[in-house]
Amino acid sequence: MTQVQTLAGKQIVVAVTGSIAAVEVVKLIHSLRRRGAVVQPVMSHAASCIIQPDALTYASGSETITRLSGWVEHITYCGDGGSADLLLIAPCTANTLSKISCGIDDTPVTTFATTAIGSKKPVIVVPAMHHSMYRHPAVIENIAKLKTWGVEIVDPRIEEGKAKIADCEEIVLRCERAILGTALSGKKVIITSGPCREPVDDIRILTTRSSGLMGRALALQAFRLGADVTVIHHDTFPCVNNVFVETADEMRCAVHRCFSDSGSDFYISAAAISDFAPKRVKGKIPSGKPVNLLLEPLPKLLTEVIQNYHSLIIAFKLGKAPEKMAEEMIAQGVEMVLMNPIESMGSTHGEYRLLTRNGEIPLNGTKEEIANAIWNAVIQ
Repeated sequence: MTQVQTLAGKQIVVAVTGSIAAVEVVKLIHSLRRRGAVVQPVMSHAASCIIQPDALTYASGSETITRLSGWVEHITYCGDGGSADLLLIAPCTANTLSKISCGIDDTPVTTFATTAIGSKKPVIVVPAMHHSMYRHPAVIENIAKLKTWGVEIVDPRIEEGKAKIADCEEIVLRCERAILGTALSGKKVIITSGPCREPVDDIRILTTRSSGLMGRALALQAFRLGADVTVIHHDTFPCVNNVFVETADEMRCAVHRCFSDSGSDFYISAAAISDFAPKRVKGKIPSGKPVNLLLEPLPKLLTEVIQNYHSLIIAFKLGKAPEKMAEEMIAQGVEMVLMNPIESMGSTHGEYRLLTRNGEIPLNGTKEEIANAIWNAVIQ
């Protein structure tokens, strides 16, 4: 599936050090390029002992820098007025991390880092090492020092006694945020996403075909643009605050709690919140015979948010002719309503209409493209 070119025209220097996680860098470079980035690889000698420079040259389409020459490459890319938009050091060993924090330049990677920090370019460090090394007091202090300089640290995954390199998707998202994250910087976003699951008995549930793809796309784009994002759902998205719920009542309580705790500048009701809930039966309803379920109506969470909180609200309306209901929602205080046909539920693509106070905007494409269009309409 074609991805939105969020990094089109942006240059990222990917600096690689001597961790075994260097074998993951080819995939990382491909992921950045799929987003439109121009990638320039830089390697330490230790890294070149783990993965061949030619592999990164092939992946990036740019000659890998393994030594600094009279062309002063570190200045060309990361000095004052340098062409790079971001220096990404992935993976970063304990050795390199500590050298950077002490201003030691003895490899191409550390020299690029000193130059980028001095010129105040965005720098992201992705540690990867054994967990015992990651817990070393000096490493802990050096990470804290780098953070005070504005260097972003992408926390590793602690597994099998190792501080493993972060997932590729998370690294790419943090690169996008470092470069793009100004439009929603300092803003808080609450999103409800995906289906609710109402228990019928201890085995069965009533739910919908909602996939949560739109909520995911909206959440990740808000993160890219710099927002503090909370998603209330039955899933886990990278880089955001995930609040796990199952039923509509749990979702309702979580939304009110999040607003009470910290408020929000934006509320997006992208979830297929249950309109009805059956009276739960203890145990398992015996099979083989007809069963009648009494469905009780549930409170309208969107109405409660409109009445109780000051937030820009984006809602969804599903159906063949949702115009009248969408117009009523606008009149009640909703800023925008995305009208979508039933066929869009669970799909990756769709045709939509975005109703705003200023009129209607037709939208079509992948859900990521739709999410980008919605946020563009918000921030313009």
